Formats: sequence, C-alpha cells, structure tokens
Amino acid sequence: MKLEDVWMLLPGRRVGFGTIEVVGDTITAVKLAENRESKDAGRLVIPGLVNCHCHAPMTLLRGVGGGLPLKRWLEEAIFPKEAKLTDEDVHAGALWGAMEMLAGGTTCVADMYEWNYQHAFLEAGMRARVTTVGRLGAPGRLAECVSATREWNEWMCDEVRGDVYMDLCIHSEYLTDEHFCRELAAANEDLGRRLHVHVSETKREHEECIARHGKTPIAYLADTGILDHGGYAAHCVWCTDDDFKIMAERDVSLVHNPTSNMKLGSGFARIVRAMELGVNVALGTDGTASNDNLDMFEEMHLASLIHKGLANDPTVLSPWDVIEMATKNGAKALGMGDIGEIAVGKKADFCVVDMDKLHLIPAFDIPNLVVHSMHSSDVVMTVVGGETVYEAALGENAFDGCPVTRADAKAALLASATRLLSC
Repeated sequence: MKLEDVWMLLPGRRVGFGTIEVVGDTITAVKLAENRESKDAGRLVIPGLVNCHCHAPMTLLRGVGGGLPLKRWLEEAIFPKEAKLTDEDVHAGALWGAMEMLAGGTTCVADMYEWNYQHAFLEAGMRARVTTVGRLGAPGRLAECVSATREWNEWMCDEVRGDVYMDLCIHSEYLTDEHFCRELAAANEDLGRRLHVHVSETKREHEECIARHGKTPIAYLADTGILDHGGYAAHCVWCTDDDFKIMAERDVSLVHNPTSNMKLGSGFARIVRAMELGVNVALGTDGTASNDNLDMFEEMHLASLIHKGLANDPTVLSPWDVIEMATKNGAKALGMGDIGEIAVGKKADFCVVDMDKLHLIPAFDIPNLVVHSMHSSDVVMTVVGGETVYEAALGENAFDGCPVTRADAKAALLASATRLLSC
C-alpha cells in the first residue's frame, strides 16, 4: 500500500506532506516532500483513533433513558433492558458499534460488557481490548472471567487472527465486593492483564465509597491489589489529587468521557490537573445510551472546549494535546506501543480525511481543524494493520472485508433493538 501526496500528522507534533508506504501490516517509509501551502489540503492522514472506553453492544440502546442521572439511568432504564439480552443481540450491537467506529476513523477500542462478544471486532477488522464485567462477586463469576480471558488470549496467540485480546475488569467499586476484587487481583498475578474499571463517575458514587471503606474508589481499588498491573479508569470525574498520584504511580490511565459525563450530569473530570500530576489521559466515548454516538472527533472537540472554558484560559490543552489523547495516549493506556503514531516501524493503523469540505477550507492550521472543525463523517478510508477496512467510496460495500454486509448487520441490529424496546 502507498498513499501519495497526502498531509499527515507526525510524531513530534509535526504536520508533513508526502508519501506513506506500507508493507504487510507495518509502515515502512514516511517520505516528506518539500512543504507546500496547505490552504487547500486535499487529503489528511491521521493516526488511527483509540477509543479507550466504550460499550459497543449498547448501540442497541442508543439514547435509552435520556434525561436520567446515572443511578436512575442504570437501574430504571439500562439494567432491565440488558437483563433481556441474548448472545445474538450482543453480537449484533457490537458489530454495528465496530462499524460505526471504523467509519469514523477509530481503529482500536477498549470495550466493556457482560458477555463474550469478541468475535464481532474480529469480523469487522478492528483492534480491541475486550473485558467481561464482574459484578457483585457472583458465585462462579470470577472463575468465568479469568477462564474466558486466559482461553481467548491463548487462542488469539496461537491463531494470530487479528489483534483482539481480553483484559480484566470490574464494572465499579459499587457493583463489586472487596472479596471479589482481592480474588481477581490474586488471579491476575498469573495473567498480568491491565484492568478496565469505572471510577468516581458521580459525586454520590465517590462519597458513598468513602463512607463504606474510608477511602476513595481509586485508593480502595489500589489497596485490593487490583491495579497492580496497571489499567485504564473511565470517568474519574471526582478524583482527588491523591487519587491522581496513585494512578500515576500504578500506571493507571484516566479515560476522559466528556459527552457522557455532561449528558448524565456527572461533572467534569479535572484532566489538566491529572496531567500535571503525571497521569496519562486518553479519550473515550462511553456507550451510545449515554452519548449517543461513537464519534471520537466530537470527544476531541468537547474535551478542548470544556477545559478552556473551565479554566477561563484559551491556552489550556493545545490541539496537539487533544490529538495525542485520542491517539498515542490511548495506545499507551492499553499497553499497545506499536500503534498511535504514523512512523516507520509502527503498525499501519490510520484514517484518511477528505479535506475538500466547506467546513475544512481554508486549512491554515491543520491540527486546529482536526480538533475544532472535523467530523467523523469526513473520514473516507480507515486502515488497520495495512488492510483497508472501511472505504466510503464503496458505498453499501464500504466494509468490503467484513463477512457480514452492512445491510445484514443493520437488519440484525434493528430486529434486536425492536424486541428490546417492546419489552
């Protein structure tokens, strides 16, 4: 594969123009031509976006429970519907979510849900770190989570079918007990997987944990040993400076979910302070019931504006800061050092944006356009490991490499969603 005469976002916070060459799944050459005026940029190549917190099967529940705060949203709108899900429903929702992300330039996702649905990401051609949820220390649930993780990862290593592996997770402190956490931490001494968890999403959750344990959620989880192999914590809206210090020490990344946090009225994570204290900050969309889309460009846009407004300072979070949160910081959060940048030796994961759009001309400052003007619908091609997995020009066949057509995926999703919403 060779992409010629393209603009590209490069390591070192540089914008270059030239050619990208790919052999197999790896970038083998980045050749820069003499700079030219970029007021009409043509095509722009961006490192594949990394969505570090998602619930892809929840495309089935897009917008359900809108207007409710988190606790009521979960208990009244989400959990009753999820109790009626089948394996087929979850697979249909996950595949549709993967397609939505790929069409928007997201090449890798950290996804959390209750079922084993990893095959959906393999079918779509997407990289993923998938976690099955442990709740309430249910009998047999720990063994099930650990066994599923070990068996799937061994199968992936043996078959080399793609880059979809399982990490470990718990949903949250409030939906798990201490015994479960400690047992999972002990089991992970052998597996060595990073942990995916919801942390301090709401003020109520944060304060109730302190009342129960005399510690914040992060401090409590650290004491159970569950963060000993690092991880990625979603939300962290009410985390303290001491929490951030623990996260930096334990290699736990903060995954910022600005849209979801605002829609549920949870608040604003103090990501600027977290970064000052050494925490790696990445971005996530959360699920489509609390977002209602999987558009990482929108998350970049909101992350930039929110924190400038909160600080009354337009210099807070440069466009490059935000782009890195959505690319190489996300890769770091997931322990994936071979993606997240357009550089020789890195995996060929990137998306191509058509810059010939009304809202992208003139292109005086390309990084600024990426964060403040661009939409996921501007993506015309997405490449994962050197394979084109989405190409807008193909229309209905845009996901040509997927064994399921877009039409069939849509039919399966709508059949499941219709049944759920009628329950």
